[in-house]
Amino acid sequence: MTRTEDAGAASGIVRVDRPADHIDQSEAAMRAPQLGPAGWARWAWRQLTSMRTALLLLLLLALAAIPGSLFPQRSADPNGVVQHFARDPAGARVLDWFQLFDVYSSVWFSAIYLLLFLSLIGCLVPRIRHHLTAIRSSPPLTPKNLGRLPAHREEIIDDVPVARAIEEAERVLRSSRYRVVRVDEAQGRVSLAAERGYLRETGNLIFHLALMGMLVTVAIGGGFKYIGQRVLVEGQTFVNSRLAFDSFNAGRFVSDDSLPPFSLTLDRFTVSYVTDNVNALGLPRSFIADVSIAGQGTDSRTSATIEVNSPLSVAGSEVYLLGNGYAPRITVRDPGGTVVFSDTVPFLPQDSNLTSLGVVKVPDGLSRQVGMIGFFYPTRANSSSGASYSSYPDLVSPVLTLNVYVGDLGLDAGNPKSVYQLDTSGMTEVAGGDSGVSALELTPGSQTELPDGLGTVELEDIPRFASFDIAYDPTQVPALLTSIAALVGLALSLFVPRRRIWIRATPLDDSVRLEYGGLARGDDPQLLPSVESLARRVFDRLTPTTPRESA
Repeated sequence: MTRTEDAGAASGIVRVDRPADHIDQSEAAMRAPQLGPAGWARWAWRQLTSMRTALLLLLLLALAAIPGSLFPQRSADPNGVVQHFARDPAGARVLDWFQLFDVYSSVWFSAIYLLLFLSLIGCLVPRIRHHLTAIRSSPPLTPKNLGRLPAHREEIIDDVPVARAIEEAERVLRSSRYRVVRVDEAQGRVSLAAERGYLRETGNLIFHLALMGMLVTVAIGGGFKYIGQRVLVEGQTFVNSRLAFDSFNAGRFVSDDSLPPFSLTLDRFTVSYVTDNVNALGLPRSFIADVSIAGQGTDSRTSATIEVNSPLSVAGSEVYLLGNGYAPRITVRDPGGTVVFSDTVPFLPQDSNLTSLGVVKVPDGLSRQVGMIGFFYPTRANSSSGASYSSYPDLVSPVLTLNVYVGDLGLDAGNPKSVYQLDTSGMTEVAGGDSGVSALELTPGSQTELPDGLGTVELEDIPRFASFDIAYDPTQVPALLTSIAALVGLALSLFVPRRRIWIRATPLDDSVRLEYGGLARGDDPQLLPSVESLARRVFDRLTPTTPRESA
């Protein structure tokens, strides 16, 4: 059953027949189809696997990594986290609730990471499938009107049959690495459909696969790597265990048993300085650490050297030389002559001539806790104002000065303290500074009295120390390979043009008309020159001595 309506009564009656059950848009609003659970799941998956979502997640991942550089992380700086809680307990609890002290292992960072990984997989799988299908398929057939293409050329060649013209054109295309299909058309016409540049999409896929491989490498391989630092004085030995490091940062899968067993002894540290050039006097020529290694599956010790930018490989770990300085051997005795402290104390260099600063803490054995801030001068000199400084980095006239403090060293509070800093807030200065008593001065082998009859302090000798960085990173090779693959893929996607070329040969009375058409995927400023070059090469093969007539 139908119904009839009038439309345009002023200009006549137009009868419109519509089904009786027709509902006009003005009579009922458009309704979207209802989605079930499967429909919503498909919609969510399409949104997640879109390129826009992948780019957004990549941006979010970069933003989410920022707090990791603003707040101390438990995995890298546990002492910094403890100090943060000590300074601001309420604020630290809020930050900890948001997992800002464990950014890279937090729930929200891991969620962004996993979503980015899934988004990349969802983007790549259909693209790889489509790319493989496109590679196996033939080039598209020749369009009817090649003149509409952005790159077009037409020319007429006399005394050349269609068969020969198309054969020569095919040879030229194949020599240029085109995939070519010959198409027989009506009225004796023959055309060639050619395509090249699939390496462009291949490179694009390689780049994204390499990016995904890099994410996997960082996510999984990062859990097996560790890096630690250790300061060794000449004669000291380091055993590769978690507790032996001065600072240690390890992945979540690293355990004490997974650390390769070996020991490293610093036998000697040698520094050579420039002495034959006044303008460069005192500049270092070389740093050489002579070491002994044991525990690499044998009981014997092997000798090796470590230099700057020349690390030593030990049991899969790389040992790097980072810094150096002097570590005076200081001995403190009580009034009765009993040794209460004797150790080498690394002094941190403050300038290029190794004017160095160090701290000595004597918590037990004397009537009061004693702390000393020391300045070491390898070659002491005095400025016009009377201040001391080092004029040369080697040991020519070494002097150690000590400012002495007594009181509470703060070691019983339970908070970690740096061995290179002395908290003097709960202490009284009794020698040096504003105490009214001159700072203690020591030369190698000398001894002097501590203030207030506390005992004596002696400078025995001055060995050197070296700081080492010991790292194990199984992700280096995979990261290098994925980085190279990403660069190769990016280069292919940027510099390989994707082109389609069609050539149609139409027979005339005693000649042949060749039409060329080119189409590029994306911007290709070399498309028209390439089509013209192709036409010139075909013409030269067909008529080596005949002038060209083109349109």
